[in-house]
Amino acid sequence: MSSIRTFLIVSILSILTLFSFVAVLRGYQSSMREADTLFDNQLLDLSTLVANLDIAGLPREFHLGNNLAFQVWRSDVLLAATYQAPYEPMTALRSGFDFSNFDGYRWRTYTRHAETDARWVIVAERTDQRFVLAENLVLEAMIPILLGIPLVGLLIWVLVSHGLKPLHTLSAALRQKQVNDLSPLPTEGIPTELVQVTQSTNNFINRLSAALEREKRFSADAAHELRTPISALKVQLHNLKQEVTPGSEAYIQLVEGVERMQHLVEQLLSFYRSTPDQFAANCVPVDLDVLAQDVIAGLYPMVEQHGQNLELWSETAVIRGDPFALKTLLSNLLTNASKYTHAGGSIVVRVAKARGAVLLSVTDNGPGISDAEKLRVFERFYRRDDPGTQGQPGCGLGLTIVQHVAELHQGRVVVSDAPGGGAVFTVRFVEDAHA
Repeated sequence: MSSIRTFLIVSILSILTLFSFVAVLRGYQSSMREADTLFDNQLLDLSTLVANLDIAGLPREFHLGNNLAFQVWRSDVLLAATYQAPYEPMTALRSGFDFSNFDGYRWRTYTRHAETDARWVIVAERTDQRFVLAENLVLEAMIPILLGIPLVGLLIWVLVSHGLKPLHTLSAALRQKQVNDLSPLPTEGIPTELVQVTQSTNNFINRLSAALEREKRFSADAAHELRTPISALKVQLHNLKQEVTPGSEAYIQLVEGVERMQHLVEQLLSFYRSTPDQFAANCVPVDLDVLAQDVIAGLYPMVEQHGQNLELWSETAVIRGDPFALKTLLSNLLTNASKYTHAGGSIVVRVAKARGAVLLSVTDNGPGISDAEKLRVFERFYRRDDPGTQGQPGCGLGLTIVQHVAELHQGRVVVSDAPGGGAVFTVRFVEDAHA
């Protein structure tokens, strides 16, 4: 059962109902014993009364009631009887209590022998009357219990809800925490049962905060430290170019390796800058139309060098976000599209509004992406092995960063097939209603 409150209420009510049923059952058994004792005593009194009657003046079929009967015998002669009594003895002529069946009912009998006149007196009472009395007693005991169960259930619900209120408060405090809020939970005024939970949660938050801080520090330090030797390598490669044979395969591979390393460092820095805390600090209204123009202006030389056509179809569309992260997102999408688009191909960037949302899409007419690869292109360090690439450096983090930035902006990125071949990467953002 998923709800603790429901589990507690159902369990407590089930236990109360079970105990009530057992109590009623024991009460029924006790009532039956009490009724048997009471009615047996009445039979004893009735037998005494019948033994002292003047039976000479009684009619043969005397009416004593529907649930009572008697017979008076001397030897084998029936001296007197009620109307429902049979013509043979109702039970064996033996002193004591017994049971008998006649007149369509089950009867409780009592037989006594009068020594003075050698008479046998048999009195009987229908047993169903005893059960009716006991059942009435049980029903009278059960009705208050049955009527009280809903009231008890409501009371239990109130008490359990009040008891679980601190747990709901703790859950609400965790749910309302922002993505960049790694402060510990307050421990003052909480019940003893939640102290351990709160302390464990705070310990986990502290470990998570320390781990994130170490990761940020490592990424930033590593990227910054790597920039210096990469810059030195590029200077040395420029000087070395004068000394190597033009078109040297080894030199070309060395240059591509350094470019790939520089690209990896820049992507790591981008990934670091697009963490939740950085995003929250730099979140402002951003016009994607203006942002797209800036990014295209910066990357146009690369697209032109590859002999590709680049178009922008956009309208004013404002979202709330981090300008640097959004530029990184679009730059990675454009670089990826240029990488997989052949010379003479076209790349189209679109910014459009759609029912409270803003759509940013990049379309290329490259080889396209298979359905199996659509599930993997956003994985870290996954790179497609396609002969149509333009020799651009890559490390398999570009689309991962795109997805990460989209999620930071409460957006979603999907990849689909372009009409006529190629791929379309579409990022859906929430429009800034205050813009």
